[in-house]
Amino acid sequence: MHAAMLEAYTNAPVALLVLAPILLLPILLIPHLKGLSNQSSLLPRLSQLWRWRRPSSEIVSLRMYPIKSCRGFEVQSTILKEHGLDLDRRWMLVDASTRKFLTIRQIPDMTRIGTSLSVDGHELVITIPSNSAATTADKPAINTVRIPSHPSPEWLEANTSVAPVMIWDNDTDGYIYSDAINAPFSEFLGRPVSLVYKGPTPRVLKGNGAPKLLGRVQTTGFPDVFPILIASEASLTELNIRLRRAGVDPITVERFRPNIIVRGETPWVEDSWKTVRLHSAPQKAEAGSFSSSKQTITQAPLDLDIVARCARCQVPNVDPDTAVKHKKQPWDTLMSYRRVDEGIKYKPCFGMLAAPRSEGAVEVGMKLEVLEETNKHRYITGF
Repeated sequence: MHAAMLEAYTNAPVALLVLAPILLLPILLIPHLKGLSNQSSLLPRLSQLWRWRRPSSEIVSLRMYPIKSCRGFEVQSTILKEHGLDLDRRWMLVDASTRKFLTIRQIPDMTRIGTSLSVDGHELVITIPSNSAATTADKPAINTVRIPSHPSPEWLEANTSVAPVMIWDNDTDGYIYSDAINAPFSEFLGRPVSLVYKGPTPRVLKGNGAPKLLGRVQTTGFPDVFPILIASEASLTELNIRLRRAGVDPITVERFRPNIIVRGETPWVEDSWKTVRLHSAPQKAEAGSFSSSKQTITQAPLDLDIVARCARCQVPNVDPDTAVKHKKQPWDTLMSYRRVDEGIKYKPCFGMLAAPRSEGAVEVGMKLEVLEETNKHRYITGF
C-alpha cells in the first residue's frame, strides 16, 4: 500500500501538467458562453499565458512610394502616421484637363519615374527620363525635379493652387504644381499631366475601412484604398517557387508595392490577421555606459487593424526596372490558387491592407506580433 501511495505522489506532477489546460478551458470559455463579467479581469492575464501561440515575425524592409505609381525607395526607419508611412503616396499625377488620377495600369512607363530623398531629407528628388533627341541607349537623358518633402502651408500657397481632383470615383482635392514643374512629366509621358500634392480635404476610408466598420473615422492620401500594405517574404518565396515551375523568372516584392515587408514564418498565414502590433525588443544599454544599473531602450508599441486582403490587379505584371508588362505572369499563377476572398473571387490576393491605430517611429528589425486573428475577412470595394 505504501508503494502505491508513493507512486501516486510521484505521478501527481505529470497528471497536473496534463490536466491543467483542461481545467483552464472552462475559465476561458464561460465568459463567452454566459457573458459573465466577473471573469473580465482574469481573462487578460490568461490570454497572456496563451500568447506564445500567436505567430510573430519581424520587419525586414520598409518602402515608400511618394508619387502614386512611380518608383519608390527603401528606408531603414520612418514615421508611421494614420494616413500611412510618412511620405507614402502623398503625391500623384493627374490628367491636366480632367484632373483624374493616372497609374501604371494605363501608363506602365510611370514606374520609370524615380524618387529619392535629399541627404538632409528636406527635398523629394524626382528623376524623369527624357524623350529628347539627345537621349541615347547608352546615356539616357534625365530631368531632375526637386520639391520640398514636407511643404509648408506658406510654400504651397506661393507655389501651387488648390483644385478638385479625382482618384477612382472619389472626389477630393490637391495642390496643383506649376507648369514649370509639370513640364518634364508631360514631356516624358507624351500628354499634359500635373503633379498634385494631397489637399486639405480629408479623404475618409471606405469599404472595409468605412467608419461604421472600422469604428473610427480615418483618412489617407492617394493610396487606392488603405494607408498601409503589409507583405510577407515567405509568401513571396512560395509564389516564386510556382513561377519557376512555370518557367518564369522570380520576381521581387517591389512588384506588389508594399510598405511593410515582414520575414514571415509560413506562407499566407497573414490571410487571417486581424490586429497586429509593431514593437522593438528591449535592448540592454551598451557596455561602458556611465549608468551603474541595467537600462533598456523601449519604443511604444504601434497597433494596426488589418482590415482586408489586398485584391490584386495586373500591376505586378509590370517590371519596375523596364516598365515592360508580362502578358501572363504573375497574374495567371496567382489566379490559379490565390482567389481566396469570398468578397472578390474574380481577383487573386497578395498582402494585407491595414489602418494604423496610432502614430510613431517604425524601423527595420521591429517585431510584428499578431494580437488577433479572424476567418471572416471579406473584401468590400472601397473605390
